[in-house]
This record gives sequence, structure tokens and C-alpha cells, in this order.
Amino acid sequence: MTRADAGFFLLQPAPLHTRNAKVTLMPKDVILTPDGLAKLKTELEHLSTEKRREVAARIKEAREFGDISENAEYDDAKNEQAMLESKIASLEERLRAATVIDSSDLNTDVVNVGSVVHVKDSATGKADTYTIVGSAEANPAERKLSNESPVGKALIGRKLGDVVPVALPNGKKRELTITKIDVGVR
Repeated sequence: MTRADAGFFLLQPAPLHTRNAKVTLMPKDVILTPDGLAKLKTELEHLSTEKRREVAARIKEAREFGDISENAEYDDAKNEQAMLESKIASLEERLRAATVIDSSDLNTDVVNVGSVVHVKDSATGKADTYTIVGSAEANPAERKLSNESPVGKALIGRKLGDVVPVALPNGKKRELTITKIDVGVR
């Protein structure tokens, strides 16, 4: 084999099955409570109507300043419009992928998304109450934990009286005892 032949093999295109391969990411399932669904729809409605009108008015006003090629107000308004449209598309996709929790599917035997879980920390004796929600509704300040958070993930599927080991992101470990399970979705 000559050097020219070796170069020929090195320059061959990749096999057809690896070229032009498109990776399609499936939308992540969004788990919502009925309240979370209503909030998402309200936000989408607000952005699609009022906010769009405000941005359109800003663009129109900025256009009236003259040359749009050197108009910072116009650029800012167009950037805001792009971010708004991106947010609207994201909310629409979340709504399409949403699974709404039905309270009739929940019970007080096992922790699920939509459950209100009363726990007691084994080390400190401190009692806490958490509502397990989907990641779209998580708000630790309101004691709403995502089913994907370390504590939420550990509690899902557990029963009354279970002692649940929880590994926290900071490396510490906690043990929580489930003292009560309520249905949090109505």
C-alpha cells in the first residue's frame, strides 16, 4: 500500500449510519397538580396577550426613532420579543407534555406526587411537612418538594412508619420517619 492509498482510506467519509444523524430529545414528562396546571395556563395567557402587546408597542415606538440599524431601543425590544416567544414556546411544550395528577388516584397508604408527607428527622426530632409535586411546581420556600429532589425521590413509594435514608447534595445523610400521609391535591 502506498502513502497515497493510506491517505485515501483516511479521507473516506463516515459510514452512512453515523453521518447526518439527528438526535431528537423527547420532551420530559411534566407532572402537575390541578393548581399548577391552572397557574401555567394563566401565565401562558398573560404572556400571549398582554405581554406580547406591550413588546409590540415597544418595537413600534422604537421604529419611530428612525434608522433601526443603529437603534438600541429597537434591538432591546426585539431581544425582549425573542425571549418572550421562547418562554411562550417553552410553556406550550410543558403543557403538551403535562400529566395532571388526579386526586382520586391518590391514597394515604403510599407517598406519591400530590401527597402531603409529615416526617420527623431521626437525628434532631424536628417535624416537617412537605408536599411532593412535579419539578415544574417545586418551591422549597413553600415546602413543595420536587419528586426529583433528593428528599422527594427518597419519599416516593414509601409508606407510613417507614424510616427513609436521604442523601443530601451537600454529602450529609438524614433519616426521616414518615408520621402521616395526606392527599394534597383536591
